[in-house]
Amino acid sequence: MKQKFDVTGMTCSACSAHVDKSVRKLDGVSEVNVNLLQNAMTVEYDDSRVNDDEIIRAVIDGGYGAFVHDRREETNKSKDTGVDDEIAGMKQRLWVSVLFMIPLMYISMGHMANLPLPAFLSGTQNAVSYGLTQMLLVLPVMYINRKFYQVGFKTLFKGSPNMDSLIAIGSGAAFVYGVFAIYRMGYGLGVQDLALVHQYHMDLYFESASMILTLITVGKYLEARSKGKTSEAISKLLDLAPKTATVERNGEEAEIPVEEVNEGDIVIVRPGASIPVDGIITEGMTSIDESALTGESIPVEKTSGDKVISASINKGGFIKFRATKVGDDTTLAQIIQLVEDASGSKAPIAKLADKIAGIFVPVVIAIALASGIIWILSGQTFEFALSTAIAVLVISCPCALGLATPTAIMVGTGKGAENGILIKSAESLETAHEVKTVVLDKTGTVTEGRPQVTDVETSIGTSHEELVKIAASMEKPSEHPLADAIVSYGEETGAGLSEVSGFVSVPGEGIEGTIAGKKVYAGNLKMMERIGVSLGDLEEKSGNFASQGKTPLYFAREKNLLGLIAVADVVKPTSRQAIQEFEKMGIEVVMLTGDNKKTAEAIQRQLNISRVIAEVLPQDKEAQIRKIQEEGKKVAMIGDGINDAPALARADVGVAIGAGTDIAIESADIVLMKSDLLDGVSAIQLSKAVIKNIKENLFWAFFYNVIGIPLAAGCLYPFFGLKLNPMFGAAAMSLSSVFVVSNALRLKFFRPGFIREKVEPVTSEPIHVEEETAMKKTIAIEGMMCEHCVKHVTDALNKLDGVDAEVSLDDKNACVELKTDISDEELKQAVEDAGYQVTGIQ
Repeated sequence: MKQKFDVTGMTCSACSAHVDKSVRKLDGVSEVNVNLLQNAMTVEYDDSRVNDDEIIRAVIDGGYGAFVHDRREETNKSKDTGVDDEIAGMKQRLWVSVLFMIPLMYISMGHMANLPLPAFLSGTQNAVSYGLTQMLLVLPVMYINRKFYQVGFKTLFKGSPNMDSLIAIGSGAAFVYGVFAIYRMGYGLGVQDLALVHQYHMDLYFESASMILTLITVGKYLEARSKGKTSEAISKLLDLAPKTATVERNGEEAEIPVEEVNEGDIVIVRPGASIPVDGIITEGMTSIDESALTGESIPVEKTSGDKVISASINKGGFIKFRATKVGDDTTLAQIIQLVEDASGSKAPIAKLADKIAGIFVPVVIAIALASGIIWILSGQTFEFALSTAIAVLVISCPCALGLATPTAIMVGTGKGAENGILIKSAESLETAHEVKTVVLDKTGTVTEGRPQVTDVETSIGTSHEELVKIAASMEKPSEHPLADAIVSYGEETGAGLSEVSGFVSVPGEGIEGTIAGKKVYAGNLKMMERIGVSLGDLEEKSGNFASQGKTPLYFAREKNLLGLIAVADVVKPTSRQAIQEFEKMGIEVVMLTGDNKKTAEAIQRQLNISRVIAEVLPQDKEAQIRKIQEEGKKVAMIGDGINDAPALARADVGVAIGAGTDIAIESADIVLMKSDLLDGVSAIQLSKAVIKNIKENLFWAFFYNVIGIPLAAGCLYPFFGLKLNPMFGAAAMSLSSVFVVSNALRLKFFRPGFIREKVEPVTSEPIHVEEETAMKKTIAIEGMMCEHCVKHVTDALNKLDGVDAEVSLDDKNACVELKTDISDEELKQAVEDAGYQVTGIQ
């Protein structure tokens, strides 16, 4: 069983290490993962041997608080609530600390700047009043920051001291010494030993205790604000989820909390509203903005039978859909869970910091005691030795060590989620930066995964429109996958359909039917040979298509060949650039496919892939991955997450193309929401950026402590007379934590190291329509705002005789091919009649 707990009282990595240790020793607990940033803990355990109450008791016995995490409560309220409360509390503590610290610093240090003091505080004769006033000013600062003492001494007495213990001992020692000094001054005044009074008059250390607590609180306040920013990605995802849904029950509309939507409910969504749960449209058509989840800015057209996902926005029409996934099963809920799990998990690189943090505080306390004793034994004053010991305690910073990894992991996984890259664990994020070979599945990964018409070749006497109309009409009743491609092409070109009678499917050959009283055949070469149709000039072209991995389909009427249509699974527009980017990073690209060798080699030539392994059965893909791993390489497998599941699991990093499939989420370490190979490149570059950031943070944390502790201990004093004031030590300690968190926040500005090229699909050559010469022009257009605008402009231009137009919303232009002589004025008029402005024609 796996359970998440909220943990209270943790302040540094020594705390999280102790909580981990306390729970891990329970019988039946197999895995513990404590997240300092989220104040959370995930435990995997055998519920027949240990239960939630025993786990909570172990945490409490370790000096901290714990309770079972309530996911429903988290969904209903902002994720930032706890962070906001922490920041508000820190702010209050900071203001009170500063309010009392300023007069205390004036009284204790003002004489150094020749500032006047009240008469009752001036002079040796008022030394006790001077000391008591400082003590009264430091007490409110200690009280408002009492948490340091409550947690610090509690964990110290339980044998697991943390950063609070260092602060509590350091500031407490300074306060106790000040009280001791007041008594000594009182005794000196009583016996008129003014030399004794003068000795303690300026060595009270109350200002050090106050300054230490105030500076640490400043650092904690800045750290809390920064930590709040690291979890912005999760907060934004939670905010996407609508709180209510409109459902149709018993013929009436009812608005209910989204948690009460049941699977199978009919949900109503009006224009501008968010989709509350996952489902399938049953009525209406619209365009859906899925950018918040996929990163894809262009709205997607949806109609009856299409899927909709939670938290996407209905931009266009009125729709009804049947709920298929509700509650924690929705795509949004799964994404949030993935991001939370990843940001809360530990990368292997974090284990070093955790081990050090676990023993760091006891070692620091030992160093502080040793430095104080050594200075006393060497002949220095007790005040000097105490100052040195306090400086060692307050400059040591286990926080920087503890924050170095989780902050970078949280910001990195959040940044990935913003760009449609879901990273399931910190371990996979770290492993990705070491990948040397990327193995790509072909269908659905490198290619679109569905057949499309690539070429149309007509025989003499047959027009392009006639061939496409006959082909679409014949293929409409067919259930063959290639038939869908031809029918879709016919719909796109507006060819229309003719009535087909006597439809017959001929196994292994194709289909037959009658159109307008004449027998029509559609099939492969075997069918054409059987009915005695000569291919003529198209025989050579069909051979070329076959060598390119395309499937030629022939169409004949009676004994006359009408032409052929080539169909293929086309390469995605970004696949070529993605492969080039992988190779630029020094990563070998291997394409692994179950397709025949000829098709695989055709794709290899088009994309310049260095290595292709073809005709591999799904169950054998895993063995191919293992073979590459045996060469000593870290392997990333990118596939569709269904038939590639064993290979995805075997790879060092499994990357699933496409979101929303349970198998993809289970088998892969990383999910690419947009099904774009370039996001795979981005994922590896993000991994490299995160690991670099972690190494920078760890270097700074180690470097700071290695330099700071010896300096505070007075190691340089015998040689250079350098001695660190405890107040400066406290300031340095606070700034080190702030520096580490701020450095991690730089990952928010991560950008992939490439610019997306504007490319057309590279699989096919231009569709051939007889032998005509065409003139190309580019029309610059203003006023297009969405895909509906693109459709209006496209339709307006294509209505002109001899014009073939492709309109781009991103580029704000239309590229037109002119097969007849059409003036610029006619083109401009057509666009402007559609309601848009032409700013230039080239």
